[in-house]
Amino acid sequence: MARDGLTDDQVRDLLLATRRIAVVGASDKPGRPSNGVFHFLLQRGYTALPVNPALGGRSVHGMGSVPSLEEAGPLDMVDVFRRSEEAGVVVDEAIRLGAKSIWLQLGVWDEAAAERARAAGVTIVMDRCPAIEWGKLGLPDRVPAGN
Repeated sequence: MARDGLTDDQVRDLLLATRRIAVVGASDKPGRPSNGVFHFLLQRGYTALPVNPALGGRSVHGMGSVPSLEEAGPLDMVDVFRRSEEAGVVVDEAIRLGAKSIWLQLGVWDEAAAERARAAGVTIVMDRCPAIEWGKLGLPDRVPAGN
């Protein structure tokens, strides 16, 4: 079992059940990891929305950005590209907005925020990347329709 307490089967189920993902900290700069992961999610068939007030409404891979998580709803998953010390605020907002799951990217870890998410019944993944997990778990090219 991984450090965040989730098994491969739980991560697989989460990725296959999710449809709509808000990517907090998405960038329109091609060299940024958040840009590449955002594109990866779109290619896999997710409805992904870039959340970043600095983008000023510009699009990322054809998807118009929104300045706040609240404007991205409804939320299945919130994928967080923020530093660990900033993640808790995003986790709390995602919980408040009714997200079903929260994904903290590689290097992002906040155990106190994770406990708040779990207490609210929200699945939280920490210190992982969905693109890496996708390949590791041998998932299909696209999320199955209708889940």
